Amino acid sequence: MRNYTIKQVLTFIEVARDRSVSKAAERLFVTQPAVSMQIRQLEDAFGVPLIEPAGRNIRLTAAGQEFLTHAIAAVGNFKDLEAAMADYAGMKKGRIELAVVSTAKYFVPMLLVQFSKLLPGIDVSLRIENREAILGMLSRNEVDLVIMGRAPQTLDCEATAFATNPMGIVCAPDHPLSRRKRAQFGLLRDCAFVVREQGSGTRAAMERLFAQHDVPLRAAMEMPSNETIKQAVMAGMGLSFLSLRTVRHELAAGHLALVDVIGLPIVGNWYVTHLRQKKLSPAAKSFKAFLIEQGGALIDSWA
Repeated sequence: MRNYTIKQVLTFIEVARDRSVSKAAERLFVTQPAVSMQIRQLEDAFGVPLIEPAGRNIRLTAAGQEFLTHAIAAVGNFKDLEAAMADYAGMKKGRIELAVVSTAKYFVPMLLVQFSKLLPGIDVSLRIENREAILGMLSRNEVDLVIMGRAPQTLDCEATAFATNPMGIVCAPDHPLSRRKRAQFGLLRDCAFVVREQGSGTRAAMERLFAQHDVPLRAAMEMPSNETIKQAVMAGMGLSFLSLRTVRHELAAGHLALVDVIGLPIVGNWYVTHLRQKKLSPAAKSFKAFLIEQGGALIDSWA
């Protein structure tokens, strides 16, 4: 075995994630020279450069790219090892690597607060991305648990529904369709829509819905944020298709209106998901059980 440490590997992953030594130092709560020294020692151990300057940031060398792939997989295996040992230790505290799709950010913080009241010794690291990025993290075994709106079809996962996810079409309160009752889906043919980016689960659900009704989707603008989309709809840019969990306050205040279309809203589910072969730690098992037992009721009362 070459002379390198897990700390050096973890530091490299943080640098590679942000393509920045300074950002990695902030995330790790150490100085930039300390990060640079860890990377230099790792390069010395393998005898190849792993990063190189790129303006004010860095980029990975070819060797660095391959190192990153293997490093992420290795860290995932070490987490599995820790989980297995924790089962024997029966510890009451631990750490969960949780990733959620961006739409879930409207209720996940509330769930984490409630969970921490039950088990205050468990720390949760939360990452928020779109569906495509989340699937990548899941496939690379970077995270313990994932919260998403549709179970993965391409990965061998265990996905359990724990709450409903109603999705519908919203418009500005002065839009003509805001006053229409029981509208046919075909009336949306001539409407412009503000849509989420490719890779978003909401965007994929919207495209499936329009395809099922054989209605072309007219995208006026693509935006990567539900909040920005809500502002665009309120400003009259177009309609949008969103999880109704994200627009509760705007609908109640009259800033947005729900379009009454036959067959809508469609009601999906929120799933807690992990790789089937994943060895969950007691902490992750506890959080999964909490979501299944209490998540749905808590979300209904919140959003």
